[in-house]
Amino acid sequence: MGQAALEITARYCRSEMEQYGRCVAASPASWQRDCHRLRLSMSRCAAAHPIVQQIRQDCAEPFAAFEQCLKENQASVMNCSDQVNAFLLCADQVKLST
Repeated sequence: MGQAALEITARYCRSEMEQYGRCVAASPASWQRDCHRLRLSMSRCAAAHPIVQQIRQDCAEPFAAFEQCLKENQASVMNCSDQVNAFLLCADQVKLST
């Protein structure tokens, strides 16, 4: 999940995110198993949000370019900062068409 998606999740799915965070903190050894359900509800909350769907739709191209760059530069992700910035710029400009 990228930075923009995380910010959206934090903004609109705060309670889910906090529950997940508390669960992880409470069971450091087994959080992947114990907190799986909370992680799913957090993802579901984020995915259900119209602005997230809108961003995925409107910024599909810069996001694809970013993912492609990551695949090609696994050792040096910093090489993809241009692609990241292009995607974030796009995401910032997405407004829900009401």
